[in-house]
Amino acid sequence: MFIFPAIDLYEKKAVRLYQGDYAQMTVYSDDPPALARDFVRCGARHIHLVDLEGAKTGGMPNFDVVRAIKEASGVFCELGGGVRSMETAERYLDAGLDRVILGTAALTDEAFLRAAVERFGERIAVGVDIKDGFVAIRGWTERSNADAFDFCARMQTLGVKTLICTDISRDGAMRGTNRELYQKLSSRFTLQIVASGGVSTLEDVRQLAGMGLYGAIIGKAYYTGAIDLKEAVKAASEVEA
Repeated sequence: MFIFPAIDLYEKKAVRLYQGDYAQMTVYSDDPPALARDFVRCGARHIHLVDLEGAKTGGMPNFDVVRAIKEASGVFCELGGGVRSMETAERYLDAGLDRVILGTAALTDEAFLRAAVERFGERIAVGVDIKDGFVAIRGWTERSNADAFDFCARMQTLGVKTLICTDISRDGAMRGTNRELYQKLSSRFTLQIVASGGVSTLEDVRQLAGMGLYGAIIGKAYYTGAIDLKEAVKAASEVEA
């Protein structure tokens, strides 16, 4: 299993939200590229980026710092937040990003999703942000009427290869990840599942790796020191599914 340390961007700073609440934001770094270099020193070979401003309003307000993170780290970088047009996806991928994640657009604009998957293949992932069993959109500010598992099944049918699945209730709460949810997703779908939200202990990492998940995102637990990233990378690679 791959570990994806996360950098959430707001006004070109690395921040964390509590359960997706923009009013509960903590700034952790004014130098996101330096964070990325630290990830690499700890052994990470994948980085998960989120443009929180883009997620709310669309657009690419943190484009320059995203590109700087990719250049500073030299590792696999994926990004979500505001990717709602072919032009935006193409610009990020042309700038060196390895994968872009469609969130709101995957639910609201299936024609765009189909076209993006057809054009870019595995460089397109879908973010499934789950709130009370339903898909949340627009930076988690709205809950749709789409059942999360039905949506995942639809993504698999459409040829999506990678899903980043976030349990919003666990995100930033340091209460552990929702292992039951990821076990169900792993057993039901053949997709590459990346667990996000609440990964806060090495035991979480080992349990998720044991399910055969493709990846796990570590956010707040890194920033607070609850998880040693070097140990997490090691634990994820040692567990046999």
